[in-house]
Amino acid sequence: MTFQRARTEEQREIRRRAILDTASAMLDEMPVAAVTLNELSRRVGLAKPNVLRYFESREAVLLELLDHFLREWLTELAGELAAGVDRELPMGERATAVAGVLSRSLSGRVVLCELFGAQGSVLEHNVSVEVVARYKRASLERLTTMTALLQEYLPELGENATLFSLQTVVMAGALSAYGTPPPSLQAAYRAEPDLARFHLELGDYLKLALTATLLGVLPRR
Repeated sequence: MTFQRARTEEQREIRRRAILDTASAMLDEMPVAAVTLNELSRRVGLAKPNVLRYFESREAVLLELLDHFLREWLTELAGELAAGVDRELPMGERATAVAGVLSRSLSGRVVLCELFGAQGSVLEHNVSVEVVARYKRASLERLTTMTALLQEYLPELGENATLFSLQTVVMAGALSAYGTPPPSLQAAYRAEPDLARFHLELGDYLKLALTATLLGVLPRR
């Protein structure tokens, strides 16, 4: 892919979209840590300084992708909760159902979980105050959306719905690192099966963690 110099706002938006789409395709092939600005520039057909005209760093590209994936997930989550949770069930059963929907939904979105895991330690570094503040403002909107969704099915959570939303994202990011071990670790697991207990299946362990957290913060009657 090659581009002429962008001269209009529409052309600049096309260029930005191409950069984001290329980075998204790279994340389907490789872990977050392997996505470099040099390779992104090569694949999109732009010199590195030209990519930096649109995004100030690799991390800025990935932060914007994270917000995009998060918005998509929350839109789909609304339908998944509606299909998977009966509002008439007793509180404990609704909590278990909500945890099940969340764990299945997130474990099917490996890239989103990997970006969650990299957010605090990688993605929010090497970006300007303006970029990270813009991302955090968007994150507050997503948090509000997720909180409202959860309160529809578990109104008993009250203000704890916000805390649980944050915990869900943090746990999904942390557990995803254990669910996709690198090749060397996979080889170690095959050579010594006892070591494989450290290999956590994201969906199973996320469901356990979310269920335990929900049942812990819900009021006891």
